Amino acid sequence: MKLNYNKAEFSAAYGKFSQIPESERMEIAFAGHSNVGKSTLINKLFNRKNLARVSSVPGKTATINFYGLENIYFVDLPGYGYAKVAKSEKERWSGLIDGYLSSDRDIRLVFMLVDMRHAPTKDDIMMIDYLIDTEMPFVLVLTKADKLNKTERVKRMEAFKSEIPCFEDIHIIPFSSQTGEGVDELKAIVEDIADDNE
Repeated sequence: MKLNYNKAEFSAAYGKFSQIPESERMEIAFAGHSNVGKSTLINKLFNRKNLARVSSVPGKTATINFYGLENIYFVDLPGYGYAKVAKSEKERWSGLIDGYLSSDRDIRLVFMLVDMRHAPTKDDIMMIDYLIDTEMPFVLVLTKADKLNKTERVKRMEAFKSEIPCFEDIHIIPFSSQTGEGVDELKAIVEDIADDNE
């Protein structure tokens, strides 16, 4: 199913899991560390500058944001692991993320974002373990791919094999909002999911 990505629109933002209405469409979620580039990726996917608000301040997405397109909601989860946030805020975020992922919503896929330049953080590994343990379908998106040269890239991919559990079995997409690398592949996955609902 060819989706018209330009038609995507911001639907709602929720600060607590209990505020989110029941699931009425299938959902694709975006998870990752603060500042890993979730909002940027969403904007790139929808060919929009400011659909998802991009912030230079890590930890800015403190709500779960829903974007609607055709029969799908795209769900931007709060970035986790930002150190400079009060403990109560951290707990609220993790409650939001846990609440959302462990609910009986129609979550078809999680795009799990990891910064390609660095080893995954402890929180990234916890999140990947969680997705594997709960058998939640996910794709690992390695962001900021344009920031590495060829040699660095080969090195990081090699290192990921020992850093990320089950790396060899995970669908991996290197992504760059600058060069557009990975965008078509992400769209193809989204369209496959949209087709499943036909």
